[in-house]
Amino acid sequence: MKDSVNHIKQKTGANNCKNFDHNSFGKHPRRLRVVGAAVLALGSIALATQSAQALSPLGFVNGITSSGGVGVSKDILYGDEPLQDLDIYYPKPLAQAMKAQSAINNDYPMVVFVHGGSWESGNKDQYAFVGQSLAQAGYVTAVINYRKVPEHVYPDYVNDTAQAIAWSIENAASLHANPSRVAVMGHSAGAFNAVAAVANEDFLAPYGIKPTDIATVIGIAGPYSYDFRKFSSASAFPSDATPDQVMPDRQIKGAQPPYLLLTAEKDKVVHPTNALKMTQALKEAGVTVQTGEIEGASHATIIGAMAPPLRWVNDVRAQVVTYLDTMLK
Repeated sequence: MKDSVNHIKQKTGANNCKNFDHNSFGKHPRRLRVVGAAVLALGSIALATQSAQALSPLGFVNGITSSGGVGVSKDILYGDEPLQDLDIYYPKPLAQAMKAQSAINNDYPMVVFVHGGSWESGNKDQYAFVGQSLAQAGYVTAVINYRKVPEHVYPDYVNDTAQAIAWSIENAASLHANPSRVAVMGHSAGAFNAVAAVANEDFLAPYGIKPTDIATVIGIAGPYSYDFRKFSSASAFPSDATPDQVMPDRQIKGAQPPYLLLTAEKDKVVHPTNALKMTQALKEAGVTVQTGEIEGASHATIIGAMAPPLRWVNDVRAQVVTYLDTMLK
């Protein structure tokens, strides 16, 4: 295999917050960094094991999640700014073939996952269990970072999500994934990012990507339709912004892929009306939408139960994987 990877770098530097401009989404395209398979296999790949983080529920989930033999390439930049990086998780057969430098004759479906945290906390490492879980189910999975408040407010984190999606599609073949079988998935604030980045075609347009280039979008407990000005999350939005300017249910533009919107029965953080309003808006735009409520799930366990050892907590993993298998395989 040829050593053809460029621009796999560590995070550096800092950046100032952009001003909100509703009419300038994505007018500053960044060069997509091309990633080849060779160094991903030989230089970056490692068996995916995570140590528990003290006093961190997410660290606990990672600590008890078996790698299942999946592989991971860490800290790959999809952009030039700090936190514009991602990790790639590989299904076990693919990881083994890459490590052995064996011939790889098939490609895999791919999922791009966006973590939550009210746009101010969380990172890709804390959600390693999602990457591992989806890789165990047969999906090459990108778990992304994105820039956060207070330095960055809307639309920066949505722009980052769009750029990561575009990077993943552009580099899918180098990762032995099929660029026509890419799903985007997010939880909580990450679901907002994922849905917003796809629902409004202006976010993907600078990269020559259309929403319909994505096979499907999965939103898990996302705040797609609320008046942020009444909550502490107001700090994640420009001071002069209104819900009509930023909420995804009011920003649908362009032909869309199918959506799956899941809610948690016992969610005390994000009210289910967010998904109801997003579903209504998508259907009014002629978009195919499936919905589901995860019984017994809270805002935390609706994503925590994606970890295979916690699948007994609720059936979110089964629902997500069944849907992905139907849409991508």
